[in-house]
Amino acid sequence: MNKTEEANDERHYLLIVVAIIIGMVGVYFRFAGDPASGHQFFYNCIANILLVLGVAIALKAIFAILK
Repeated sequence: MNKTEEANDERHYLLIVVAIIIGMVGVYFRFAGDPASGHQFFYNCIANILLVLGVAIALKAIFAILK
């Protein structure tokens, strides 16, 4: 498999879509917490973890494409 075919492999782009979905779930959790219930810190922690995970997965896929 040459470099062009390897860069255009659909698994890289599927991984990017999964990373975007994880990031969007992180954004949802950022706004899902109710400040009156006192669980805002919990939702913020989950949102931060999901966003960092989504960014890491996306960067992994992008660097695999560029490689």
